[in-house]
Amino acid sequence: MLMEKWSTTTIADFRRTLLAWYDQEGRDLPWRHDQDPYHVWVSEIMLQQTQVNTVIPYYQRFMAAFPTVEALAHAAEPDLLKAWQGLGYYSRARNLQRAAQQLVTDYHGQWPRTAVALQDLVGIGPYTACAIASIAFKEVVPAVDGNAFRVFARLLLIDADIAQPKTRQLFFDAIHPIVDPQRPGDFNQAVMDLGSSYMTAKNSDPAHSPVRRFDASYRDNRVLDFPVKTKKPRPKLIPYYGLLVHSPAGDLVVQRTSQQMLTGYWTYPLVTKADLQPDEAPEPTTLAADITAIEQRWAQDYHLAVTFQPLGGQAVSQTYTHQRWQVKLLVAEVSSALDLTYFPGEWVPREQVKALPLPKVQEKMMQRWAKSRSAVNK
Repeated sequence: MLMEKWSTTTIADFRRTLLAWYDQEGRDLPWRHDQDPYHVWVSEIMLQQTQVNTVIPYYQRFMAAFPTVEALAHAAEPDLLKAWQGLGYYSRARNLQRAAQQLVTDYHGQWPRTAVALQDLVGIGPYTACAIASIAFKEVVPAVDGNAFRVFARLLLIDADIAQPKTRQLFFDAIHPIVDPQRPGDFNQAVMDLGSSYMTAKNSDPAHSPVRRFDASYRDNRVLDFPVKTKKPRPKLIPYYGLLVHSPAGDLVVQRTSQQMLTGYWTYPLVTKADLQPDEAPEPTTLAADITAIEQRWAQDYHLAVTFQPLGGQAVSQTYTHQRWQVKLLVAEVSSALDLTYFPGEWVPREQVKALPLPKVQEKMMQRWAKSRSAVNK
């Protein structure tokens, strides 16, 4: 495996150069105004798979709603899910609360102070643990995330595949001696800022980077060769039908169960196309056949007589880590609030649906339905 080796003199020079730049140009972010482990933790969990500019208003609202670990531990789940709505990867919110409850119950409000001990908390992995430990408790450990992979792969010409789990330890061992022992938290945050500015994945600017003289990939004109990463498989396409039913009592919505993705969030009823198709069916069924199957199932299983029509237009699309949902919308208007004794849903006045915890796919379905109604009323 290829990797540059730095002398102790080079390491000391790099630390001074990086931190001098960070002191002048580091981003002013709300969670950096102190070193409170709660603030570091919540921000780092929110920043997983989410851009900084998107996170800032969510972080501020979350802290206003749950200003302490204790407040988060005792929060009602609907309030927690509503505060997280739109950030995606919703298991993060639940894990935050579970870890907060651990801290209150098992640790009596006292934070573990090392990266190793922090990983005993629900949802805290190696990166987040090292970020908290270095920033809040000054432990000299590198926080190895996507930015650190990219920055040090280029600086040191590390050609190990970062998609492989074992590679994290390799990077940890390579970066650990370089972390500034006096300012480990600032060092890690400087690397984050470097990775999001001069050393981005695309359109990087190594010629003007404050650490360009340490950058072996720039020296060798190989910046875009690093980091090495094999491609992930594409998310699996799953066709759905979204069932938009309105009555005088409101819109029909269901709460996702613990056996489903988006647990605890509310959506219009959803059914997969595969669930409508018999296992022995030789080829995919038509839209008309699927609508008939849905109507028959609702009549037989739920005792609900509903007639669906296609809403028309493009299907709503939502991508998750391993799945891409493609949701065709079917609409039904019923003249009275049907009895939901056998159906696991509720009639909610349309203007009140927005107050429920809603995933992004539900927001998209609502927007499409509202746009269709507006077009009809013109």
